[in-house]
Amino acid sequence: MDDSYLILLTLLFAVLHICPMLFEEKKSRFITRMLDEISGIWLWMSLFFAMDLIIIYLAGSFLKIPFLAIVLLVALVPLIAIYSYYKAHKLVVNEKTIYLDNLNEDINILHLSDVHFGAIRHKKIIKDIRDKLNELSDICDLVIISGDLADGSSTVEEDDFLAFKDIGIPIIFTAGNHDFYPGIENVYKACKKAGIIILDNEGMEFKDLNIFGLTFSFGEIETVGANELLEFIREDKINIINFHAPQNWEDFSKLGFDIQLSGHTHGGQFYPIVWIGDRIWYNRGLFKGKFATKDKYLHVTTGVGSMDYPFRWGTDSELVILKLRKK
Repeated sequence: MDDSYLILLTLLFAVLHICPMLFEEKKSRFITRMLDEISGIWLWMSLFFAMDLIIIYLAGSFLKIPFLAIVLLVALVPLIAIYSYYKAHKLVVNEKTIYLDNLNEDINILHLSDVHFGAIRHKKIIKDIRDKLNELSDICDLVIISGDLADGSSTVEEDDFLAFKDIGIPIIFTAGNHDFYPGIENVYKACKKAGIIILDNEGMEFKDLNIFGLTFSFGEIETVGANELLEFIREDKINIINFHAPQNWEDFSKLGFDIQLSGHTHGGQFYPIVWIGDRIWYNRGLFKGKFATKDKYLHVTTGVGSMDYPFRWGTDSELVILKLRKK
């Protein structure tokens, strides 16, 4: 292929990636959302084709690689893409049990995070979550969303989360970093219209639970100090902190929080990032530790939506029922 064609192809995909972002910031449209999704698919596949080339080059330095092996390596990329696209769009319900003192009755919390409503995952993901929440509302007492309800890749309008108004149990939301990108005031307006309870550096009580929503942003707002959090703790309640990032677990536990609910990581979203994430921090799942002589818990959900690429490989798009039970 002539170099000029390669330059034109590169420019085409650059425009395909940039233009939707510019238009979606003002008003979301089907055509720009479709272009953004195509761009995300292409970028993801390009990354894996590049990995193929590196493997072929390195292996070829030491041995002769059969042509069939090269064909299979290249063919794996679209096959993995199809599977990963399916995984990203299939909602899965997982269950975990937490045993606690100070609990007078069984409580089921439906924990989710990282919806990433935006250009790639738009109103359909809100309706899909709504349908799942309605299915589970008979066995769950409340829903807690740990941030990144919005993505920032498109504007958020007042009616965008309206489907959540149909849910018959309380929905609690505390913002994460992505919720600030489309304008936090826009996200909060849409939440309020949908009847979602916003905990923005504030708390509330629900049955035996004392829940504090600590807003997470990369420097957009001032964070809450330890003394302020300490004042919130109730010894006769189960103290929960809803905090987007799985950070500061030990500090929060020592202050008196029994459970931290987080997301943010997407569990790595797809291999090989999943393997890396599992080894360097609290990437996904339920963690138990003993701080100040008491058992404390951190739950990190892999999230519901997907960021940048509409793919998941090795992780679920999950909603998790946390079953709180008397120890």
